[in-house]
Amino acid sequence: QVQLVESGGGLVQAGGSLRLSCAASGRTFNRYAMGWFRQAPGKEREFVAAINSSGGSTYYADSVKGRFTISRDNAKNTGYLQMDKLKPEDTAVYYCTARVQKYYSPTEYRTRAGYDYWGQGTQVTVSS
Repeated sequence: QVQLVESGGGLVQAGGSLRLSCAASGRTFNRYAMGWFRQAPGKEREFVAAINSSGGSTYYADSVKGRFTISRDNAKNTGYLQMDKLKPEDTAVYYCTARVQKYYSPTEYRTRAGYDYWGQGTQVTVSS
């Protein structure tokens, strides 16, 4: 089992940057694929980015491609989401999530229902 704790959220002006961190408990973090989802008020939770257990494959929502970068440091049991060129529409609660690494299609990486472990979320607010 994995416990996830996000940090790094906050208030930033449009065009600015933030880096979110996701600290994972346990010694087997390198056996889990990791993802980030976000949920804005009144909206469904949506996929943002995902990375496989080794860090060799990454996946992004079209809305963040070219602006956000997902990465991980398995030695530190930590995942990251670097967010650049932030827009007001990026305002949301951002959730870190994980699932045991198996073969997944790109679509499966983007599917919320397949993830087993979730953090409590961190608020990101982008002002215009």
